[in-house]
Amino acid sequence: MTLFSKTISYILHPILIPVGGTIAYFMITPKYSPLAVQSGNVLPIFILTVVIPIISFLILANVGIVRSIWFPTTKERRYPLYVVIALLLMVLYKVIPNNYTPELYYFFIGLISAAAASLLLLYLNFKSSLHVTGMASLCMYLLSLSVHFEINITLALGFFILATGLVATARLYLERHSRAEVVIGFGIGVLSQLLTVKFWL
Repeated sequence: MTLFSKTISYILHPILIPVGGTIAYFMITPKYSPLAVQSGNVLPIFILTVVIPIISFLILANVGIVRSIWFPTTKERRYPLYVVIALLLMVLYKVIPNNYTPELYYFFIGLISAAAASLLLLYLNFKSSLHVTGMASLCMYLLSLSVHFEINITLALGFFILATGLVATARLYLERHSRAEVVIGFGIGVLSQLLTVKFWL
């Protein structure tokens, strides 16, 4: 069970949520997204939200600022969130064309809001689950896309809801978070996307 929980935590790591949401958007709404727009978004977003954060972690680990990829203390978790928020802002202002992909644009606004809320809680010495926040954000976004474009993606939604439950269970089993931290993380993820829906739904 420990190996399974760790595997789930790696496969569904929050670092993959931005590019996962981007790919899901283009898969769900292909007729609204020309190939040029897709290629001009997915690769830069992958580099900015996956590659650079991994490099940043290695740098932070080498200089002794963080000790583990799981960032066990509230202080350690602040630095990756600084990096993530800065990179998400860069994606928002330099990569995503709001006039072509407003749904994706507000998805990233929701992600920035979730990261900022999680960072604020760290200053209050509360460590919400970023894994659960990421999965809840993605589930809420997919649900909104399904309603917006009137597309039936029930199977995909069911899969991601199940995956969210598995992630929450894994974080609890590994004792990385308490139940309150998991619940708050879920609430942050859902609300951060829900509050942006009125701007594009």
